[in-house]
Amino acid sequence: MQLTNLFNDDSAVSPVIGVILMVAITVILAAVIGTFVLGLGDQIGDTAPQASFSFDYDDATPELIITHESGDAIDPARLKVIGGGLDAAWPAADTGSDDNVNAGDSTTFDNPTDGLSVSSGNTIRIVWTSESGSNSATLQSWTYNG
Repeated sequence: MQLTNLFNDDSAVSPVIGVILMVAITVILAAVIGTFVLGLGDQIGDTAPQASFSFDYDDATPELIITHESGDAIDPARLKVIGGGLDAAWPAADTGSDDNVNAGDSTTFDNPTDGLSVSSGNTIRIVWTSESGSNSATLQSWTYNG
């Protein structure tokens, strides 16, 4: 056998490349399937709901009424109202017939009961937190300019 023939003979290159490609495809496919089997693909359900809220503040009382205007129904245990002296959950009593906060539902916060203390420039936020606690999002915020 001549040494030059060994370097010029490429008859086995095609099968070797084919095997390498098949192994690569198998590894990628196994990784994708493994991701969903181990539950890593289930985090899609932890996305924040889409909802719109309105704020109605009365200086005289002082009283803040927050109303769910439109959007997704939300579990009240996932909602917090933060700011202006508040760090409160959405009251479970102020929900719809299905125990969710639905469009049209409202809740009221006031000074003596809830510690509401609103002054000019205060921002009040409605914060949603996922059931696992790994994700949170501000659904709506309101700034008092009184």
